[in-house]
Amino acid sequence: MANPNQLYLLADHIKLSLLERQRAQSLDITGDSNDGHISRSLEQFKDGLVVLENELKRLQDAGDEDGALDISDSLPGLKKQYGDLTSQFHGFSSPSTTDTLTHPNDPSLSADFEHATQKPSASNANSSLRPKNARAASKTVRFSDNPSIGALPSPDLEAQLFGSRYRDNPDDGTMGYRDEASAMSNVQIHEYHQRVLEQQDEQLDRLGASIARQRELSMQIGDELDDQVAMLDDVDVAVDRHQSRLDRARRQVTRITRAAGESKQMIAIIILIIVLVLLIAILK
Repeated sequence: MANPNQLYLLADHIKLSLLERQRAQSLDITGDSNDGHISRSLEQFKDGLVVLENELKRLQDAGDEDGALDISDSLPGLKKQYGDLTSQFHGFSSPSTTDTLTHPNDPSLSADFEHATQKPSASNANSSLRPKNARAASKTVRFSDNPSIGALPSPDLEAQLFGSRYRDNPDDGTMGYRDEASAMSNVQIHEYHQRVLEQQDEQLDRLGASIARQRELSMQIGDELDDQVAMLDDVDVAVDRHQSRLDRARRQVTRITRAAGESKQMIAIIILIIVLVLLIAILK
């Protein structure tokens, strides 16, 4: 995520999550299950700042002054927002951090931030007790990829940050988040978020268990491969030992063959001398 506009969008998402947590705490609703999601978003924000700094250095080295200027103008403000949001997340509130938390980067989200910063009334707290069909549809939060554009319709935040929403069977006809949230109160939406996060945690736990089994199987395969490698090393040592013995035997056979050849030559010479002596004696 090396685009300043995307980091501004992520900052607005974190702000709304923190405001939602504060609103839940004011309603005496436990919001700890949302902390993991906010923490992951802050880590993503931090990683995006690192990527942005590296991109700034790359543009400066490449001589792209316009691109470097755009990033250098946005980077200090993004760093300040990251620090303020981190302080708010850990409970360290100050006028500066509160001002950062309650002011969106995208002007089109002002109404959503104003609604999120309103203190809940007793009627809102008890609205979850009414039937879904007995109340007007609550507004859904929409975000823009470019904070400077406020007049255009804002696409969905989740779709911009993480792509399209995942479904195991997108053609099953079930309602999505927007359809379900349209008839929920704030408390019900918060409880729905908690259930979704719990389901995600369960899925991650199952995925972690599967990865652990795969890791154990991989370690067993690795141990088996190590044993096979050790056996192949022993075979190589035995082959080298037998090869040296064969070479030594071959040299001995060659030496014996050479000695036998020399002996045959000596016998032939002796025979020829004897024949020569006999011929001389006969001719006399």
